[in-house]
Amino acid sequence: MNLHDKRLLGGAAGIALVAALGGFGIARWTAAPAPVEAPAKAESEHEESTDSIAMTADAIKVAAIGTETVTAGGLGAEILSQATVTASTEGEAIVTARASGTVIRVFKRLGDPVRAGEALAIVESREASQIAAERTSTAARLVQAQRALARERYLYQQKVSARVTLEAAEADAAAAAAEARRAQLAAQNAKITSDGRGVILASPISGRITSQNVTLGAFVQPEAEMFRISDPRRIQIEAAVGPADAARLAPGDRAIVEIAGGSTIEARVRAVTPTLSGETRSATALLDVDGVGLQPGLAVRVRLMPSRGGSTTAIVVPEEAVQSVEGKDVVFVRTPEGFRAVPVKTGQRSAGRIEIVSGLTPGQTIATTNAFLLKAELGKSAGEEH
Repeated sequence: MNLHDKRLLGGAAGIALVAALGGFGIARWTAAPAPVEAPAKAESEHEESTDSIAMTADAIKVAAIGTETVTAGGLGAEILSQATVTASTEGEAIVTARASGTVIRVFKRLGDPVRAGEALAIVESREASQIAAERTSTAARLVQAQRALARERYLYQQKVSARVTLEAAEADAAAAAAEARRAQLAAQNAKITSDGRGVILASPISGRITSQNVTLGAFVQPEAEMFRISDPRRIQIEAAVGPADAARLAPGDRAIVEIAGGSTIEARVRAVTPTLSGETRSATALLDVDGVGLQPGLAVRVRLMPSRGGSTTAIVVPEEAVQSVEGKDVVFVRTPEGFRAVPVKTGQRSAGRIEIVSGLTPGQTIATTNAFLLKAELGKSAGEEH
């Protein structure tokens, strides 16, 4: 290779190196800048996670965390009342002895569930025997009267007997039928046994036996109370309210029933008694609660939301719903994923209730009972993040 060729080769190599360096520089300056959005997104996700708690519906149930849908209305609008669960007119029945006699069979005991028409006991009674005997004799007289009517009808058709004789037979048959029907209905109402020795005590409704005054072998008098049946699905709540508060209530007003354990049940005002009780000088608000299963006689507290009066729009929640997190009052609002801590501004307090001046809107569902568990879980999650 001569000197001229070497110079050409060296020049080409230099040009290639310059081109390579130039290309690296261009690529460096024209390349897309590194994304700067990711840290901000991660930071926002961290912020969201610091006030949110993921929890399934099953986990909420296991933790016994109560919830309540909030509505507008300050402490001045609510009416707090002590109330009692009672059976409705169709939810309780008294089973009495239809005749005097001796208890020979007892099928059900106190607390047992029963179905409508199910036998509870049998009372052997002389009156039952008399009713059964009358049923049998009236049935026999009816058969005899029907046969006599058939004979007289045949004789009349053969022109042997007079029309008046046929009409008399028809009247006798009608009277015998009426007596037989009366005796049959009497036996059915008394629920006479098939052998005619006793009467069956049956439950007129489905429910549970809440009272039992029957002993095997005991002698009972007619109309004596033997069993009391209550249907826990057919109940009402009687709340005592003062005269001024009674004037603010109207049928259809919303109410919240607080039961043991801190849980609540929705109810509606059905009626308010127009007169005051002579002992307490208070009216009675009757609340309808369908399909709840509360036991009659249970004492509860009721929060009534009257539609008349109460101008404040503040939201009132149980005091246990408000928790302090990092020196701020928060309420845990239900979300599809669980709960979210929402800062709130509180107002006046009374009887375990507290007004929320700002931070919540009507219709939101919040945690009430055991809300402190969510606060603990929130603090635990924050500690793990740090």
